[in-house]
Amino acid sequence: MSTATWSTRDTPAGPFTAVVDDDGHVLASGWTASVDELLALVHRSLAPATVVEGDLGAVGEAVDRYHGGDLSVIDDVPVRQRSGPYRELAWDVLRTVPAGAPVTYTGYAEKTGRPAAVRAAAGACAFNAAALFVPCHRVLRTDGSLGGFRYGLAVKRWLLEHEAV
Repeated sequence: MSTATWSTRDTPAGPFTAVVDDDGHVLASGWTASVDELLALVHRSLAPATVVEGDLGAVGEAVDRYHGGDLSVIDDVPVRQRSGPYRELAWDVLRTVPAGAPVTYTGYAEKTGRPAAVRAAAGACAFNAAALFVPCHRVLRTDGSLGGFRYGLAVKRWLLEHEAV
């Protein structure tokens, strides 16, 4: 039986909640105060039997340090997500997009090795449960506009400006 821990932190971009499994892997995270909203994003094969509010340890520290300006601190935080093979590959590739160097959806699809899979790449962003740690906010429309973001365009704009420094 698995237990996950969750916590909400205040950040300059708004409340940020993360759900972390027993092994310290982020199962879901984002700029919301609703743990239920995040739990709905966790793949059923990873869904914890019990969820408790508590200290997130290294994950919580990484959230604070990132928002404080240490942009690379999120790079090595372990994440656990499940889906089909392409989406899982696309999430791994997304973690290689550096802060301050956003890519277009077309460029992102190219990085996955499937340049024609622009819609599938966009789908990987849309179904990403571990926002921030799998930085889907670093993907823009071809014309450079923000596109969509589960937590709102104001948060996406803040993140991109924060990372552009």
